[in-house]
Formats: sequence, C-alpha cells, structure tokens
Amino acid sequence: MQKQVEFQNAAGETLAATLHLPEKPSRRGVVIGHCFTCSRHISILRLLGSGLAEAGFNALRFDFSGNGQSQGEFAGSTYTKQIGEVKTAMAYLGRQGVDWIGLLGHSMGAVVAMLTAAAAPEVRGVCALAGRLAGTAPAHFLTSSLRAELESKGRVNFVSRGRTLELTEGFFGDAERYDLPAAVAGLQAPLLVVHGDQDEIVPVAEAYRARELNPRGAELAVIPGADHMFSQEAHRQKIAELVVDWFARLAGVVAA
Repeated sequence: MQKQVEFQNAAGETLAATLHLPEKPSRRGVVIGHCFTCSRHISILRLLGSGLAEAGFNALRFDFSGNGQSQGEFAGSTYTKQIGEVKTAMAYLGRQGVDWIGLLGHSMGAVVAMLTAAAAPEVRGVCALAGRLAGTAPAHFLTSSLRAELESKGRVNFVSRGRTLELTEGFFGDAERYDLPAAVAGLQAPLLVVHGDQDEIVPVAEAYRARELNPRGAELAVIPGADHMFSQEAHRQKIAELVVDWFARLAGVVAA
C-alpha cells in the first residue's frame, strides 16, 4: 500500500512524498532521496519503495524542494538545505511511530544521505546508489563556458531533463563546506555502496574509493553492465533485491 503525503521543510515549503506502508504496522523506516534534477518517481526508487514495504519497512521517498511536485525554487538548492529536508523526512516517519531509520539515496541523493548520516547518529544504515562519494569538486559537471559564466555572473543556467535551471554561487560555496571523504571514513553506521560498472555520469572508481575510505563499515556491490540510472529492468530488479535484503538484515527482519 502507498499513499501520497506532504510535509514542510524549515523554509515552510511543502514537500511532496510517497509513503509505502508495510502490510503490518512497523517501527522501521527508510527515507529515500533522488538524484540531481530528478524526482521521487524514477523507476529504481519506486521499485525500492515497494520492495522495502513488502519487507516490513515504512519507505518514504520524497521530492527535494525545487524538484518534482515539491514547492521551492531549484536555484535555492544547497546541500545544507537538502540535509535539512532529509532530517524533516526522518522526523515525519518518527511521527508515524518509526524508531529504526535508514537512509537511501541515488546519485546526489546518496551524497545528501551520507552527509545527513554523518550528523545524525540515530541513522542505522546508509545505502548509496551511484553516488559520487570520493568528494569531487561540486562544479565538476560544468563545462568551461559554464564555469566562466558562474565566475562572471555569480550564477549559471543549464538544461536538464527538459527544464532550464539555475544554480548560484551559493550552491557551490555551500558544497565546499563539506568534506565528503571524511564523512565516508568516519561513518559509524553500516554503508552499502551500489554502482554500475558502466556508469556514464559517476565513474565506478568512486564506489571503490568509498570502500577504501571505510573498509570496515562499507559493503560494495558493483552491477555489471549497469548505467547511472539503472535503466535496464534486470539491473533494477537485482539492485532492489540486494538493497532490501541488506536493510532487512540490518533491522533484524526477514526480507520478503
């Protein structure tokens, strides 16, 4: 069972979410965050939400502000704001009776999940899908002309998924505040890193580096042939099975 819900971030903006409910009441939950410029509706996240609910979790996938059906301007995006939104989603699950909570994110959502867990010791486990966890400079995706535009105008416009979007120097300045490799290395909760070896956006080397940073706490699963969005159904099914099983083992339940 799933239902559409909403809650507000610290700025008073309404965030849209889908809550997947298990068949029986459960005190276990997972917050799911999406990739940069995406929404909660991408295929892999929908599949994971359903799979986690079948395994006995309250799975909450939501749209960050300025994305999907949530309020807010994309230009106002920062890691700090998104970390706050994950914490707000965690609090929402807490109000539903959840007291065991894990985080799951895809791409940028994986980075935000990691940074959130680094500052939230109550997080019991983190799953990073196709995440750039080795700490590449936040302007890595900009072309040289876009970097020049950012330097001269303090903002940059680009097109992604059919939308013309803007980021300001505030986004990049905020991102520079965070030491992602240190967050990975110091993470106390278990970490599952899932990556496709044909990822065209974030090289699979990032996943191997994450395990090197946290060899005791990180588990790595490299999916042969998988791309960044896990566009093939067979890859999504395999990932859903291993991620659900991992969370179920962490929480002490038997995966469906």
